[in-house]
Amino acid sequence: SLNKDNPPAPPPAALSYASDSLVYSSNPIIQHCCHSKSRPPGPQSSLNKDNPTMAEHDPFPMRSEEARRLADSVQHENDANPDSWHKMGTTVSQKVSMKSKGPSSEMNKESLVSKKSRSTKKNTADESIYDRDDLDEQQGRTNDSDEEDDEDGDDFIDAPLHNSRMLRDEDVMDLPRPLGGLVMCLQRCYFGTRGVAKRIHRRVYGDSFPWDDFVRTITLSSTLFVMIGGYWLLRSLKDPVLTALCGVSAIPKAKMLSVFVVLGVVAIYNHLLDEESGFRKEQLFYVFGTFYGFLFASIAYFLNHPTIGLANQVEDPSRILGWVSYCGIESFGSVMVSLFWSFANSNFNLKQAKRSYGMMVATAQLGSILGPTFVNKFGHTLGIPTCYMVGAGCMLTLQGTMWIYIKMFGAGDSASGEKVKAVKKDDEKKPKNKAGILEGIHLFMKHNYVKGIFAISCLFMVEVTIVDYTMKVLAREHFSDEFPCLPYNQETGEPMACWDVATNAPVGLSTEAIKAFTTFMGLFGQATNTLSFFLS
Repeated sequence: SLNKDNPPAPPPAALSYASDSLVYSSNPIIQHCCHSKSRPPGPQSSLNKDNPTMAEHDPFPMRSEEARRLADSVQHENDANPDSWHKMGTTVSQKVSMKSKGPSSEMNKESLVSKKSRSTKKNTADESIYDRDDLDEQQGRTNDSDEEDDEDGDDFIDAPLHNSRMLRDEDVMDLPRPLGGLVMCLQRCYFGTRGVAKRIHRRVYGDSFPWDDFVRTITLSSTLFVMIGGYWLLRSLKDPVLTALCGVSAIPKAKMLSVFVVLGVVAIYNHLLDEESGFRKEQLFYVFGTFYGFLFASIAYFLNHPTIGLANQVEDPSRILGWVSYCGIESFGSVMVSLFWSFANSNFNLKQAKRSYGMMVATAQLGSILGPTFVNKFGHTLGIPTCYMVGAGCMLTLQGTMWIYIKMFGAGDSASGEKVKAVKKDDEKKPKNKAGILEGIHLFMKHNYVKGIFAISCLFMVEVTIVDYTMKVLAREHFSDEFPCLPYNQETGEPMACWDVATNAPVGLSTEAIKAFTTFMGLFGQATNTLSFFLS
C-alpha cells in the first residue's frame, strides 16, 4: 500500500543477488518470508531501510479469536515471543540431528529394534506366509533363509522397484501378427497355469510349504527324476545285455567285479570333491554326467555292431562289452546319487529339508517307475540299443536340469564355504589330520559301530543278490524254452545265429528270447518301484 502509486526500482545489487539466490526481491513481503538467519544478509530495498520493523513482523497478523486460542494452545520454543507460532522458519533445526550419538541414542535404537521384533513376532502367527511372500515380491526382497535378516538399513529404500515381467500388447507390435499373438497367448497360459498351481499348492500344503521353496524343490527334483529314471531304464537292460553277451553265469562274477570298480570311482569322486581340487559340486555333475553320457552312448553304438554287439548271439564270458556295460551302470547308481544328495544337503537347511526331501524322494520314485515302463513298452519294438541310447540321453538331460537350477537359485554353497573358511581360520592353531581317499576304510577299522552298519547293509545286499540272481536264472530258462534257439528260423527259414553247427546245439539265446527277457526286466522294475512308491 505504501508503494501503490510509485513503486521504487530495486538497486542493481539487489537484482544481482536475487539472480543468485532466487530469494530476495524488491518486494518487502518476499524479503520477509524468505529471510533466514543462516544466510548472509542480502541487500535491502529502501523500504526496509525506512521501515526496519517490517522485516521482523508479519504484515498480516492473525487477530481473530480462533487464532488467539490456537496460539495459546501451542507450546512455543521461545516463551518470550508467543506470537512466533505462525511464522515460517527457514533454518534447519539443530536440535534433532541425523545421527545421534551417545548411550541414550543406542538405548533408543535398541528399544526401537526390540519393538519392531516384538511386533513382527506378534503378527507372524496371524499373518499368512503367502501374504508375506507377495509383499516381499512386490518390494523386490527374496527370502532365501527362514531366519529374519537383522542387517541395518532401510528395507523400503533398499528394495528395488518390482518388475512384473509382463509383456504388453505394445511390446509385441514389432513382431509379425501371428507370432505376437502366439507370444501373448503363451504368456496368458503361463500365468493362468501358475495361478491355478499356486491355488492348488495352497489348498494342499497350506502355509507349511512356501511357494518359493516349492518351486525350488520341484526344480531340483527334476534332476533326481531324470537321474533315477535313466538309471532304472539302464538297470532293466543291464542283466539282459550281460546274459546275451556273456551268459547268465557271468552275473555273480560281474557283481563282484563291480564292487572294486565302484570303490575306484568313489575314490576319484572323493578326490574331486575335496576343496583343493577346485571343483564345486555342481561342476561334478557336468563332469560325471558327460563321462557317463559318453560311456553309455558308446555302449549303445557297439551293441549294434555285427560281431561285438547283440547280433553275435554266441555267449562268451570274454566279451568285454557286457562287463563294461554292467560295471558302468553299477558305478553310475552309486556315484551320481551320492553326488546329488551331497549337493542337496549343501543347498537346504534342516527346516527346508524336512518339507522338501519327501517330495524329492517321491519324484525319484516316479522316475524309477517310468524308466522300466519305457523298457517294458518299447524294448521289444525299438530294440535294446535304442533304449540304451535313450538312457545315455538322460545323462545329458540331467546336466540341463542342474544348469537350470543353478541359473534360477544359484549353487548355494558360497556362503557356507565362507563360513567354513572362517572356522578354519579360527582353528588354524589346532593341527588336524587330513581325510584321505581311504578314510572310509580307516573309520571301518577304528569304530565298531561302523562295522555294525556294514554288517546290516552287507547282509541285506547278500540276501537281495541271491534272490535277484535266482529270479534271473529262472527267467532265462523260461524264455529260452518259450522262444527256443533252433537251427533254422521257422518263419523265414534262415539259420539262427544262436545255433552252433559244429556241436549241433544252441550256444545262446534267440533274438525273441532276449527281447522277452528285456521286457520282463522292465516289468519287474515297474512293479517293484510302484509297490515301493505306494508303501512309502
